[in-house]
Formats: sequence, structure tokens, C-alpha cells
Amino acid sequence: MQTTIKSSQSNIDETLLTPRFYTTDFEEMRMLDISSNQEEFEALLQEFKADYNRQHFIRDSEFEQSWDKLENKTKALFIEFLERSCTAEFSGFLLYKELSRRLQKTNPIIAECFLLMSRDEARHAGFLNKAMGDFNLSLDLGYLTKSRKYTFFSPKFIFYATYLSEKIGYWRYITIYRHLEKYPKYRIYPIFKFFENWCQDENRHGDFFAALLKSQPQFLNNLSSRLWCRFFLLSVFATMYLNDFQRTDFYKSIGLDSRQYDMQVIRKTNESASRIFPIALNIDHPTFFQKMDDCATKNRQLIEIDQKHKNPYIKYYKKLPIYIELGTIFFSLYLINPIESNNMHKAIK
Repeated sequence: MQTTIKSSQSNIDETLLTPRFYTTDFEEMRMLDISSNQEEFEALLQEFKADYNRQHFIRDSEFEQSWDKLENKTKALFIEFLERSCTAEFSGFLLYKELSRRLQKTNPIIAECFLLMSRDEARHAGFLNKAMGDFNLSLDLGYLTKSRKYTFFSPKFIFYATYLSEKIGYWRYITIYRHLEKYPKYRIYPIFKFFENWCQDENRHGDFFAALLKSQPQFLNNLSSRLWCRFFLLSVFATMYLNDFQRTDFYKSIGLDSRQYDMQVIRKTNESASRIFPIALNIDHPTFFQKMDDCATKNRQLIEIDQKHKNPYIKYYKKLPIYIELGTIFFSLYLINPIESNNMHKAIK
């Protein structure tokens, strides 16, 4: 018997670290002028139309077995990974689908790109939900659509955040794939075999948002944009780091050290972002990862308070000083002088 999970039943509580559903200023999106980068968008559209992964997400015979052999703790951690991943992919589908609908008349090329990206995200979410079916579970995606709160981001912030989430998604998938290709004994479930092609979808989506940013130079070439790029880089990296710090046992089950994995993904994403953003974070600063560890420890304390106390007032007073400490550490990370992207490219070469 299969259990359908609704968001209220799921372990995915609404917090700052969980996959979020976004909306934006669609009127501002309709007014965007992309003419300065028209050729790149036309080339990207042709790539999306080619649909290289059309035949990729097809389950093979390896899925057709009982997964009761997985140790219960590993199974629970893996199911949570599937839930969170499915929710994140479905969130992308909803945003891209709505953007496509709203932009059809004013910007048909961009609208079609969003439509084809929503196709990719729906395919990913569906594949993940089928995987959950192997554990007699499924996410009620229709319920998620209606019940989840939507966070408003201006188009500029959507571009920064989504560009980074797609690029960091690429590096997360490809890093896991290459590790399991080298150490197949840790491939606890066949979905990991699909990550090599899967991550190329994430990479193409990231390239699309990079093209959008390049078509709007005001999002990249002034002091305000430099500060926002810095903020979103740090926010995306910290969110991943804190999430994965909570799930070290999951990464251990597939033969990875979560801290080393995150450090590699952050390094690669930072390098990728420097090709578009005017600055990159100085992740080699002696205190950068030390402060990230401090944030993760404070976040663990918040989780322990939630687990120990039921009274919301007690929770609030116990959490408040920790939130202040977290904010202080995050601000000190933000104050670490970034690296000019041009200088970073020279160093990489």
C-alpha cells in the first residue's frame, strides 16, 4: 500500500533552509529588454528544443526489486533526500511554467525557454516521485501547489538565486555521480546512475539565467549589484552547508564526507559564478569554512531546542540569542573581502 505525503504530513517543515516556492513581479519581467543578447537566447532555445534527455529518464530493470534490504536509518535518510529534491524540482517547474504563461505575448523566445525548462523540472520531479514509490510513498504535488507559501522575489533576485541554485545543483549531482562511478559499492539505489545527464539540464538552466543577467548589465555592473551578488553567493552556500551538516549520515551511507563534499561543491560553484558575477567569495580565507562550521553548530542547537521543547515561548527565548549569534557570524562572513572575478580567472589560468 502506498502512502501519499502532503506537506503537512511531511518531514519537510517550512524553514529558511527548506526548498521554497517563489513568485515574482511578472509585469517587470514582461518589460525586460533582452535584445542585447538575442543571439545567445536563440542558441539556448535550440538546445532546449533538442531535448537531449528525452529518453534518459526511463526506469530500467534495476529498479524492479525490493528495497527492504536498506538499513532503516539509511532508508529514512534517503527518502528525506528524495522528498526534498522532488519538492525543489517541483518548485522550479511551477515558477518556470507561470513565467512562460505570463511572457508569451511580450517575449516569446524567453517564454518558450521557460516552458521547456519547466518540462525538464517536471520530468525530474516525476522521476523522483516514482523513486519514492519504490518505498511505498509519494508526494502529493497538487496539494503542495495549493498549500505551500510563496516567497516573493523581484526578477533581479530571482535571476541571482536561480542561477546559483541551478549551478550548485549541477556541481552537487556531478560530484556525487563521479564519486559513485569510482566507488560503485556505495550506489545504494539506481537513481544515482542518472545524475550525469541529469546535471546537464541544471547546467543549461544555469546558462539561461546567466544569459538573462548578461542582457541586464545593471544587475552586474554597479555597487548595489556587487553587494547583492555577494549576499546571494553566501546565502546559497550557507544554506547548502547547514542542510548537509544535518545529514552527514546520508552522505556517509554513499561513501562521502559531507564537509569535504560541500567544500568541493562550493569551490566549483564559486568558480562558475565568477564567469558571470563581478565578484567571487574568498573561500580560501583562513576563517571562511571555520565560520561556516560555527553557523552549522548554532543551527544544530536550534534543532535541538525544537526537539526538546514544545512551548513556543520557551523556544523563542532559548532561540533568540542563538539567532543573534548566527546573524553575527553570517555578517562577519559577508565582511570577508571578495575577489574580483577578473583576478580569479587569472589565478585559475
